[in-house]
Amino acid sequence: MTPPRLGIGVIGTGRVGAVLGAALRAEGHAITGAYAVSDASRGRADALLPGVPLLDVPAIVERSEMLLLAVPDDQLAPLAAGIAATGIVPGGQLVMHTSGRYGTEVLAPLARAGSATLALHPAMTFTGTSADLPRLIGCPMGITASAELLPIAAALAVELGGEARVIAEGDRPLYHAGLAHAANHLVVLVDQARETLSRLGIDDPGAYLRPLLEAALDESLRHGAKALTGPVVRGDAGTVQAHLDALADLDATGAPGEQGDVSDTYRSLALAALSRARLPEDTRARIRALLEDRPPQDRPPREDQA
Repeated sequence: MTPPRLGIGVIGTGRVGAVLGAALRAEGHAITGAYAVSDASRGRADALLPGVPLLDVPAIVERSEMLLLAVPDDQLAPLAAGIAATGIVPGGQLVMHTSGRYGTEVLAPLARAGSATLALHPAMTFTGTSADLPRLIGCPMGITASAELLPIAAALAVELGGEARVIAEGDRPLYHAGLAHAANHLVVLVDQARETLSRLGIDDPGAYLRPLLEAALDESLRHGAKALTGPVVRGDAGTVQAHLDALADLDATGAPGEQGDVSDTYRSLALAALSRARLPEDTRARIRALLEDRPPQDRPPREDQA
């Protein structure tokens, strides 16, 4: 039996909202209107939701059976409260947001006004283009809702091509922290590695790094910390010192506008690697002293001083 088609209003045509609106439209739902503020959002609406009128929020609420709220996290609570305060929310209207941080409590004003509230967060990085649509296939989607509404949230995840995973209300911040830590900080790490190789004159640092990074990502997804390699887990304190010296020089001699933050990131991540390494305690202490930048008398001698 085919689920009933809905008239869906998209409030927020950023990278996520425009793509999910297009995916739901492809499943036969009608997009009743879209709310877009910036030029970039209007451009995404035009590209991914052609023919959909750009309307203000009250107009979208009045003409929609379901609202898709795809706004930044800090705007979600004020938006929900503001819509509820207008008094135009019809009883039984579905309201779904896409924030990873929040469950449904953030939509409580709308629930009190009679809406059925859901949270659905695709565990994916969005570009805001049509390239995202096939990436939704098989994508895990964290859903949160009351027991009676979970089947609806799960059905919407399936319609989007994803795989629903129930996340408890109180677990949403930690769930989102794990995903943001993985995706966003990976981008920072790769950007720093690209910068380092570029300074050596390597023309296409992304291509140079790709085999290494793809192998490391695959092994770490399969085996976790057992995939660690490199000087820290080998206990090579001299190599760690050489890395720190080279990266300090990199940060100190960067061109104007470069971040100069590679050394700090290396130290933090190497300390995390050290905590996962099985090393003799004296070796662990030597490397920790280097990474924590202790006074010189507490550090192991450099290789050229040994």
